[in-house]
Amino acid sequence: MDTQVLAQRFTEVLTDLGLECLGVEFNPSHGQSTLRVYLDLLSKETADGERREVGIEDCETASRELSALLDVEDPIPGNYVLEVSSPGLDRPLFTAEQFSRVDGQEVKLLLRAPLEGRRRLRGKLVSVAGEHIVLEAEGKTFEFDHSLVESARVVPDWVALGYAPQPKPGGKK
Repeated sequence: MDTQVLAQRFTEVLTDLGLECLGVEFNPSHGQSTLRVYLDLLSKETADGERREVGIEDCETASRELSALLDVEDPIPGNYVLEVSSPGLDRPLFTAEQFSRVDGQEVKLLLRAPLEGRRRLRGKLVSVAGEHIVLEAEGKTFEFDHSLVESARVVPDWVALGYAPQPKPGGKK
């Protein structure tokens, strides 16, 4: 099963709901497999100019629509559980375009093949140009194409989000 094709098909259905399918993960299992769909809003601004994020109601509506689509098209053999979710603070990144949305932020990623002897990288996203990604990690600059990325997530800035104490001036805690 091609999760990118499935994500594109889901996007076609979700667009009418004002939603975007960020990506799809399929975790096969002998007991019960999981099909996880990550959603985002096409527009994060409400009619009155307020900012909003994906809510439980969005996930419920999307789940009903996607369940109906999956029942009709049946692209996945066997039993599985459908999970529909917002991307969360540690948002997964599925496409180069999604990487460009978080330019300048810290990300962690797993590469399909080693780059300078490393498959796991964590660092600041310096730039994204088309499919070309530049990441600063451990005092080095890593450059690679998105096709080398197996999985990636944003690393939340807990201090900026107000969930961790601000560092004290002078570096003392």
